[in-house]
Amino acid sequence: MSKIENLFEKKAIEKLQELISETRTCLFCTDLTSLPIKTRPMASTEIDEEGNLWFISSSQSNKNFEIKADNRVQLFYTNNSESEFVSIFGNAEIFKDQQIIEKLWSPIAKAWFDEGKKDPNVSVICVKPNDVHYWDNKNGKIISLLKIATQAATGLKMDIGREGDLKF
Repeated sequence: MSKIENLFEKKAIEKLQELISETRTCLFCTDLTSLPIKTRPMASTEIDEEGNLWFISSSQSNKNFEIKADNRVQLFYTNNSESEFVSIFGNAEIFKDQQIIEKLWSPIAKAWFDEGKKDPNVSVICVKPNDVHYWDNKNGKIISLLKIATQAATGLKMDIGREGDLKF
């Protein structure tokens, strides 16, 4: 049985940072009104002090074109090894500012941009979360599996984890 634990402001941002620190890769969804929803894996480069998530992207990608048409996005993060999950609905904004690109650049990004951080196609996407929900396994995966098995076998209600909304 999950315990509801909604968090606000600084505690919410800290929880979000904690949950996605191990797995910075999410499913990044755009064009939310048409089916199937356009989805691709993306690695976040930073979560800032306001809870915004930052990504490096090509200005020529379909994702950037879709954000220009409708800036609503949905992100899904999963850390299977710890049974932690986060769903983020928010608004995306695209930046071409070289100072922001410099700040967020990583050597891994070079794989997508032949000219490195000076490549004219480099852009940065900032996602400002509007609605965030998380599921967190508070004891680690193995302990939780044992608790689930015990609950199934004995009928005793066990505190398996937490879930809640994060409000910034």
